[in-house]
Amino acid sequence: MSLLQALHAGGWLRAVDHALGLSLRHAREETPDWVQAAAALASRALAQGHSQLPLAEVAALLAEVDSERTPPALPPTQEWRALLAASPWVHEVATRSDGAVLAATPPDRVLVLEGDAVALRRYHDLEVRLARALLARTDPATPRLQLVTGGPGTGKTTRVAQLLVDAARDAPRDDAGDARALRVLLAAPTGKAASRLSESVRESLTRQVLAGTLDARFAAQLPTEASTVHRLLGWQGRDGFRHHRDNPLPADLVVVDEASMIDLPLMCRLVEAVAPDARLVLVGDRDQLPSVDIGDVLAALCDASETAGSPLAARREHLRHSHRQAGDVDVPELAGLVRAGDADAVLQGLAAGAFRGVHWRDGGDRALQDAVLEAALPHYRALAGHENVEEALRAARGYRVLCAMREGPAGSVELNAAIGAALDPVHGGEAMFRGRLLIVTENSYRQQLFNGDIGIVWPDESGEPRVWFDADGGPRAWLPAALPAHAPAFALTVHKSQGSEFERVFLALPTHGTRVLSRELLYTGLTRCRSEVTLWAGEAALREAIGRRAHRWSGLAARLGAEAPEGAAPAATDENSAPLQRDLF
Repeated sequence: MSLLQALHAGGWLRAVDHALGLSLRHAREETPDWVQAAAALASRALAQGHSQLPLAEVAALLAEVDSERTPPALPPTQEWRALLAASPWVHEVATRSDGAVLAATPPDRVLVLEGDAVALRRYHDLEVRLARALLARTDPATPRLQLVTGGPGTGKTTRVAQLLVDAARDAPRDDAGDARALRVLLAAPTGKAASRLSESVRESLTRQVLAGTLDARFAAQLPTEASTVHRLLGWQGRDGFRHHRDNPLPADLVVVDEASMIDLPLMCRLVEAVAPDARLVLVGDRDQLPSVDIGDVLAALCDASETAGSPLAARREHLRHSHRQAGDVDVPELAGLVRAGDADAVLQGLAAGAFRGVHWRDGGDRALQDAVLEAALPHYRALAGHENVEEALRAARGYRVLCAMREGPAGSVELNAAIGAALDPVHGGEAMFRGRLLIVTENSYRQQLFNGDIGIVWPDESGEPRVWFDADGGPRAWLPAALPAHAPAFALTVHKSQGSEFERVFLALPTHGTRVLSRELLYTGLTRCRSEVTLWAGEAALREAIGRRAHRWSGLAARLGAEAPEGAAPAATDENSAPLQRDLF
């Protein structure tokens, strides 16, 4: 059995991966099995979030997919590499010592071989384009790129508000001496994150006005409304984006929050769409979970900024002191130990009850549902007792169950079903009962509802159930039947909770180890709370999570670690207006 067949038969490849490998043989019958397998594995790596696949890490990739079974024997790395380098399907790139790729990838080559790593042509080209666009913004004479990083509650949006104030004060003046209106755009990856950015910037500006450090009339002129990145760029479905490098955004300053959630293709298009003379500010926490799709761009930028001689070093401002939790809460200390990978210190502290505001419980998956119902039902039942929907929406931010995954006894689907059934026993939790929480799972620009928006079911003046969402000017109601795709929101995956914060959190990890567990997931879940977190996790699961990094294989950090490349070849094709999802190569 060939390597390609063995990988597919054993479940390590998806149908689309297998089909890509077969397509090479159908087009050129002499294509070696190892080349077919390499193409299929590079495609499979994309599903795990990797933009390239080092040949020496193929076994690790297969373990990510299924760690319980022994994979087929793999070719020796150097022999495999030599065969790929000789294949007409593969373009071996020449790379300068500063990371600049010296030749474009021919359009008839499916794979790119760089060093000992293989990548599908499209994603290699996206990395090169993104690196070129970022490095072009690092000229010390005109810094047009800034990174603002830090953990939750460290004041990132306060810093953003100050950047807006400073930029407006320094805006160019016309011949009459009047300041030209500064064109500012604010954005975030999801509707929820965009809403939180708007709210946080407004709150920060208001605090400055009340403190007497900012004139109220001046503050009123500053932009505070944020949009999703897709809306910012003008998503046009299959026609791609309205704004790209040949039609840049009409802005002098572009600020993008929650940058860790932005994948490689979207970040490339975003950076290219910012005008060359405009300033781009990327804000985020590199220790949070990476995007659910391909790449970990913010982490690559941060890694590059810590490289000696990198032009990004002077472009990064890292904030350290957390203001989110109260002074008697030790969640930041626990999260710091998780981030550092110190499992022994984490477990010793949890066992001793040394972290104030943190409650550690471990009863296994079978006891989890009862524990969640006991802890969560008082909070969720109380929602229906509020006098009005404004109060109910505000109270809904006080508590949330967070899960590592969607499926399984510790997953959000099963826990949502149990909570819903307990709150609405007559209809099994499926009715639109007062106080039911729902999360939007796809963007609807027509309705101005976005993936991640959380609403609550509440009767209107005539007593009919409506779903209400926070909006400018107060809560806004929608007919339940008119909502875009949605799901219950009593329990959320940690991924879905990014960009949100709650007063108290119940964080559930599965009993049996799963490849989704990582220190980034644990760190992100813990830091969603302001005052209290209940951590339901066994010692083995905690050690597995803390011991595993949510690492993404890519060449981006290396490309960003040196001076801006001169004369780097352009990508073989211009994909500025191309849809995000197209052929893999």
